[in-house]
Amino acid sequence: MNQIDYTDNEELKSRLMRRKDELSETLSEDEMRKAYDYCEPYKSFLNSAKTERETVEEAIRLAADNGFIPYEPDMELKAGDRVYLNNRGKAVILAVIGTESLSEGVSMVVAHSDSPRLDLKPNPLYENNGLAYLDTHYYGGIKKYQWAAVPLALHGVVILKDGTTINVTIGEDPADPVLCVTDLPPHLSVLQMKREASEVIKGEELDILTGINHIKGAGSDSVKLNVLKILYERYGITEADFVSAELEAVPAYPARDLGLDRGMIGAYGNDDRVCAFPTLTALFSAKLPKYTAVAVLADKEEVGSDGCTGAQSSFVKDFVSDLCENAKCPVRQCLKKSLCISADVITAFDPIFPEVGSVSNSTYLNRGVAITKYRGLRGKAETGDASAEFLAMLRRIFDENKVSWQPGEAGKVDVGGGKTLGRFISNLNIDTVDIGVPLLSMHSPFEVVSKLDVYMAHKAFTSFFDRDCFC
Repeated sequence: MNQIDYTDNEELKSRLMRRKDELSETLSEDEMRKAYDYCEPYKSFLNSAKTERETVEEAIRLAADNGFIPYEPDMELKAGDRVYLNNRGKAVILAVIGTESLSEGVSMVVAHSDSPRLDLKPNPLYENNGLAYLDTHYYGGIKKYQWAAVPLALHGVVILKDGTTINVTIGEDPADPVLCVTDLPPHLSVLQMKREASEVIKGEELDILTGINHIKGAGSDSVKLNVLKILYERYGITEADFVSAELEAVPAYPARDLGLDRGMIGAYGNDDRVCAFPTLTALFSAKLPKYTAVAVLADKEEVGSDGCTGAQSSFVKDFVSDLCENAKCPVRQCLKKSLCISADVITAFDPIFPEVGSVSNSTYLNRGVAITKYRGLRGKAETGDASAEFLAMLRRIFDENKVSWQPGEAGKVDVGGGKTLGRFISNLNIDTVDIGVPLLSMHSPFEVVSKLDVYMAHKAFTSFFDRDCFC
């Protein structure tokens, strides 16, 4: 054990207390510049990938640019090979084959591709008093009032009866119109303002204003008919096609630098693309890892990870099983020796609302990635609770690679909490820990992250993929 001069208080602090560095004070100018440069393509990714389908599409495009090819179950793979598997256009798994046998496990980072939004109902279009609306069902945990009086764009696909896929994007091009949910003026809001905050705007009031002009002489529903005419002229779709469509309303503005110092990014969809993008870039940088490196972008996290593209399905295990079968390795041995980072955001301490955070156990913007030993709700419900051995290994790896990190929780014990898809990976007998980027205004139409924290996520995931040890 190293000797300490117990009479030197500064040495005691340096040796015994964990530093809580503000990155903008401690990083070099060169490292700051690298972080800011890294965030430019991240902002482009946010603008191109506002839905789970677009996230997967963009991930595959970037992967192809980095030498990845589609995976086939009977492929013979060798160290350094780079493959991806597209799961129904909504989830994707990518891998770089390592030099070690799969019996030694894989290094896995799992993020999610979906974000809270407004989904169109199967029969959405209607007319009311000369205005056309789209009826919606909100997706994920949102504060419904935040989605009123915000410019919205429509993204998604329509699948015709003959199987033709029609891609729809309305509201992103500056020449496009936008849509919106309306709200009452303050002058007429006496009764509305007496509602509980969760019902200031009710779910059935999140209908999207879509049109106003009539088709002359068409009689009833002529505004609705005019909207259908516009959609048919632009996309060749009819009202019946809404049944086989997945159309989502998302904020119609791009990611922007936030703050006069440009130190933050404000955008829709930072949760969880702020972890998905570093997951991809970290994997792309892995050339010949010791342990096979696997990146997963899963769907449906915001609604419980159910469904065949969510983390509760078998698609992650099936992919690893295929790799093991080809390598003649027992899949159970591989899973048991594997390690996983569940890459998801965590609520950062907000000085405007200090009452919900534990000052000493919250995470903060500009202090690096957050390591969260457990997520879940009160009493650690529905959490995997990462092992001390795994955390010790990550501390060592991160410190050796100059990754700034911080421990923390998602608020006071009985105030709330949050769940991630990490628990579903740990249920496969894989040691899993939650690591992600601290975030302000989570699940709002405009979430905030620190650029330096985004860059640290890339460094953290890169060093994990490059690991040469087992915990």
